[in-house]
Amino acid sequence: MKYFLLPILAFLLVTPTIGQRTIEDTLEKFNKKSVPYISVDALQLEEDIIILDTREKEEFNVSHLKNAIWVGYKNFEIDAFPIQDKNQKIVVYCSIGVRSETIGEKLAAEGYTHVQNLYGGIFRWVAQDYPVYDNANQQTNKVHIFSKYWGKLLTKGKKVLH
Repeated sequence: MKYFLLPILAFLLVTPTIGQRTIEDTLEKFNKKSVPYISVDALQLEEDIIILDTREKEEFNVSHLKNAIWVGYKNFEIDAFPIQDKNQKIVVYCSIGVRSETIGEKLAAEGYTHVQNLYGGIFRWVAQDYPVYDNANQQTNKVHIFSKYWGKLLTKGKKVLH
């Protein structure tokens, strides 16, 4: 009887760690590291940099980094990209850094030489207590989570999904 309980006990001890995901684990799984990362702390120190929000418009409308320019993801068109200086420092971001890597790859393929991907995206930004702003340029604690699946990675802020 006690040998029957050993596998059950082992399963119960291991199960809580199986379902726990982190931003680091998720980026390791989904990203190719094709666009160099920049940390949220390093971005805070940067000057003369363009920040591009690569999430969908409804996500951007809930909150975004100060002075971020919305370029989107599904409808991103390189031909309509507003920045002409291909040597300009550019940081792309999304929820955690998966979609932004794709947009960063497109920019690099077009000859943009200083493109970086914000490691952990807006979720990491908020987790480290940096401010985000709504469409009225008012600071907010709301963050659009894209989906319930991705929302599990947001550890601070008020989750919004619509």
